[in-house]
Amino acid sequence: MNSDAVLLLEATNFAAEKHRKQRRKDPEETPYINHPIGVARILSHEGCITDIEALQAALLHDTVEDTDTTPAELEAKFGPVVARIVQEVTDDKSLPKQERKRLQVEHAPHCSHQAKLVKLADKLYNLRDLNRCTPVGWTAERVQEYFLWASEVVKGLKGTNAALEEKLEELFREQGVQL
Repeated sequence: MNSDAVLLLEATNFAAEKHRKQRRKDPEETPYINHPIGVARILSHEGCITDIEALQAALLHDTVEDTDTTPAELEAKFGPVVARIVQEVTDDKSLPKQERKRLQVEHAPHCSHQAKLVKLADKLYNLRDLNRCTPVGWTAERVQEYFLWASEVVKGLKGTNAALEEKLEELFREQGVQL
């Protein structure tokens, strides 16, 4: 097996172990691991990204934010570049939700190229998921607010990957949101 495949399988397995008891908020309670795998797939298949560290970070992007994983653990297992990318896309859960959202908008333009790629794919996955199925407890207004907020984050990521940005622009247009 080639070394890139090994690296991706290690990241996938690590993420699967860390997210094993988590579910998405859709009515089907989809296994959470589908999300990071989907984000990595968007990067590779739709964004034509072959950068292994960016793909590993996509697989691992929610481990620090949503599990007991530490940045040091990621660095020891996957190296400093992957750990840095994950840190760049990780929200500080000790802050109130509105502050975390504000900081995502503020920080987006200043992220590394690799972190911007992960953010684009993550937003694309989440917006498609919202179109597919509204999370339990979400109103149409909350979905629209999410689209509006996501468009502000994506504005700060412009110029990163034309293919992903085009797909996001199409989703925003369909939702009546100007980018």
